[in-house]
Amino acid sequence: MKGLGDMGGMLKKMQKEMAKAQEELADLEVTATSGGGMVTVTANGKQEVVAIEIKPDAVDPDDVEMLEDLVLAAINEALRQASSAAQEHMAKVTGPLQSMLPPGIGL
Repeated sequence: MKGLGDMGGMLKKMQKEMAKAQEELADLEVTATSGGGMVTVTANGKQEVVAIEIKPDAVDPDDVEMLEDLVLAAINEALRQASSAAQEHMAKVTGPLQSMLPPGIGL
C-alpha cells in the first residue's frame, strides 16, 4: 500500500503549505480610498483593518454623516479587496491538490 503512504506524505506537505499560506495572509495588505482620497483604509489578508487615515479636510462637524459614509465605503472596499487577494493567495497553495480530489470535493 505504498500509494496510501505517498498520499499521507502529500497531505502532510499540503497542510504545512496551507499553514504557511495562512501566516502569510497577515503580511498581505490592500488599500482602498473613498471621497477622492479623503479616507484611506488598509486591511490585511486576514480581513482585518490595520490602518485608517482621514484627511483633515474630510472632517466637517456640521456633516458627520458624510464622514461616516466615507469611512464605511473605504472599509467595505478594503475588506472586499482583502478577501479577493486572500482567495487568490490560497488558490496558489490549494490549486495542485484540487486536481487530485474527486469531483464535488473542494478546499
